[in-house]
Amino acid sequence: MFKHFYKKMNNIKNSFSIKDLENLTGIKAHTIRIWEKRYNLLEPKRTDTNIRYYDLESFQKLLNVSYLNNNGYKISKIATIEEQEIPQLVREIATDSDVESHAINAFKLAMLNFDQALFYKTYESLLKEKDFEAIFYDIFIPLLNETGILWQTNTITPAHEHFISMLIRQKTLLNTEKTAFNQVNKSTKTFVLYLPENEIHELGLMFINHQLINKGYHSIFLGQSVPIESLVDLLNYYDDVTFISYFTIKPHKEGLLKYLNDFEQLIIKTPKTKLWILGQMLSTINTDELPNGIEAFETIKSLTQTL
Repeated sequence: MFKHFYKKMNNIKNSFSIKDLENLTGIKAHTIRIWEKRYNLLEPKRTDTNIRYYDLESFQKLLNVSYLNNNGYKISKIATIEEQEIPQLVREIATDSDVESHAINAFKLAMLNFDQALFYKTYESLLKEKDFEAIFYDIFIPLLNETGILWQTNTITPAHEHFISMLIRQKTLLNTEKTAFNQVNKSTKTFVLYLPENEIHELGLMFINHQLINKGYHSIFLGQSVPIESLVDLLNYYDDVTFISYFTIKPHKEGLLKYLNDFEQLIIKTPKTKLWILGQMLSTINTDELPNGIEAFETIKSLTQTL
């Protein structure tokens, strides 16, 4: 699937360990070995020092084999199909519900090879069936979650993560600008979006900003690494303010409750002033015991559904 996207590939990431394949495809290394030895579905290569590795073609083939297997084809049957016919068979049985998984795989390949053209082509293909909101929820969020895991397991480097994040950031900014140009504020409520000091992971917050503007709210996006003290001035301009922040790696769990208590004392002076928070750092505290005026959300969707 997406084979027509694979033609323009460079050689930046062209060898994979079996653990890399497991991390990238979700297929257990044990299963890959069985498919390899019993059915000759993959042919690992060896370095000059006799270390086994798999090339990009093997990775692509494994994605297609896994797809056929998940759609009722036995591995013994797949092993009899001519190799060049496998991608065509995948295309023939693909349904609309499969778009997400194939797009994520294409974006992974774009990331692995720093291939902007593949990213753009995949994105444009998705736009034929989905709007930007659906693409972000259905494709980008799962992709970013997987990217975080791939980075933690050393399957990709920080450069790969920055590359794919920057491309998603570009699309988010472009769609936010289009939305803001055509939208009229329908509410006196103001949202102020910011990240705490030393926090730089802003993609989720940027998408929330897009959703707020799309729903007609006045949204002020301050971005990365904003000290609490810098937020006080906003209260001189707006009476009904909800701050939104995303805690991915900061503040550290040891200082998170202190940060929230400091925010309450310094910022939350009236019932109309609130702080909405989300992000993986919230798993380190009991969110049922948050200071007054502060509410936690598990996901971006759960937050935007309250608007």
